[in-house]
Parts: sequence; structure tokens; C-alpha cells
Amino acid sequence: MNKYVVRRIVVLLILIAIVVAIIISIINLIKGIFFKSNEIPQEQIQNNITISNEISVPVVAKPKEREITDWRLTLVNSENLLPEDFEVELADIDEIRQFDARAIDELNKMMNDMRKAGITNVWVQSSYRSVARQKELYDDSVQKYMKQGKTREQAEKLTEKLINKPGSSEHNLGLAVDFNKVENEFKNTKGYKWLLKNAENYGFILRYPEEKVDLTGISYEPWHWRYVGKEHAKQINKLNMCLEEYIDYLKQQPEEV
Repeated sequence: MNKYVVRRIVVLLILIAIVVAIIISIINLIKGIFFKSNEIPQEQIQNNITISNEISVPVVAKPKEREITDWRLTLVNSENLLPEDFEVELADIDEIRQFDARAIDELNKMMNDMRKAGITNVWVQSSYRSVARQKELYDDSVQKYMKQGKTREQAEKLTEKLINKPGSSEHNLGLAVDFNKVENEFKNTKGYKWLLKNAENYGFILRYPEEKVDLTGISYEPWHWRYVGKEHAKQINKLNMCLEEYIDYLKQQPEEV
């Protein structure tokens, strides 16, 4: 091989090496531009973290409960005492017993219609009761149990199954009546059956149903009936609720426009 041929081969190899070097440089340049454009500066990353940490989960406000202002639905129990300044205008049922004057006409009409239906052996045994009288009944019951050997705490728990603390009884409210001898046997009478079917038409409900003891906190009282107004009485029976349930139900309803 002559010198001319060797020289040409050397030159060709050099040119190839130069071209390869240029290609590699171009590839590296393109890579650099690409990665740089997608690189997130550390400062920006830190800022993003800070912003993310500052974002708080929005707190959903609990819907405001509807206020129940209907006097017919006034709730009185161990957790809802009558205010000390509570007053009610009373009207006479007879020479001894009284009832809220705003509802006594409905009570009288119910009693009269019951008699017209041939049920003449139902009478109002107890109705409005002052807080002072309630205290007497409560204390007497506690003392009776204590004489039987119960502790005061036990006596109070037993008493409160049948007699509310002063200020927590519906009788203090003037919208409740007890019928006949205030005994469970009343549930076996025609009068009780008539009331179950018709009392709602006069605005009265069975206040302490047997299946609602856990909610009312009061033992089943077939003799105890409460005035709430016709529309409420019918709705309570339709929904199969006690008064506590019904009031909670109404509180969740939207305000009337």
C-alpha cells in the first residue's frame, strides 16, 4: 500500500471521529436543554410544599336547627325543666282540677264525645299540678322507698320511673291529664281503646308509649295523655314517634317561608 492511500485512510478516520464527536455534542446539548426546561427549582419545590401545607380542609358548618316555638310542643322532661318564671293561664275542669285555658275546650269536647260513644267510666284523675305539689309527691315516693331499705339514690331512681322531679313533669306544664286510677289496668278498658283511635282528633297523644321507654325515660303509662294540637298529634302517630323524637324531627326540617 503506497503512502497516498494510507494518508487518505487516516484523513477519513479523523473526519469520522470529528463527525462522531459533533453528533455526541449535539445529543448532549439537546438533553441538557430538555432536562433544564423540566427541572423544578428547589426554591419552587419548597414554595409548593409551603403552599400545600397552608391549604386547610374546609369545615362544613352544621346546619342550624330549626327553633320550635309552638307552645303546644313545649318539651318537659328530666333534661328540659320548666323555667322558674313559667306561668300558665288555667281553666277549671271541675272544682278541683285545672288545665291550660288555651286547650281546655279540646279536652272537654273529647270527654263529651267519649260519653256520647257510650263510654261513661273515664274521668280525669290528675291534670295541672304546681311545682310545689310535684315536689311533695316526689319526696313522698322517695321516702317510701327508703323506708323499704333502699338508699336515697336507689329510691330516687325508682321514683323517677313514675314521678318526675319538680319542674320536669308535664303536669307542671298544664297540658297533660291522667285518667281514672292511674293504673296499668286502664289499657284494658274501652276508654283506652277509644283514646288510641280518636284522641288525635282532639290534639292528644299517648305520651309515654310502651315501646318508647328508652327515649322518654318514663315507664309505660296508658293513663297519661298530652295535648299537642290536632295536626301534631296526627303526624306523631303517623310517624310512630314519641314527643322527643318528633321535636328532633321538626328541628331538622327547613324553615317555613
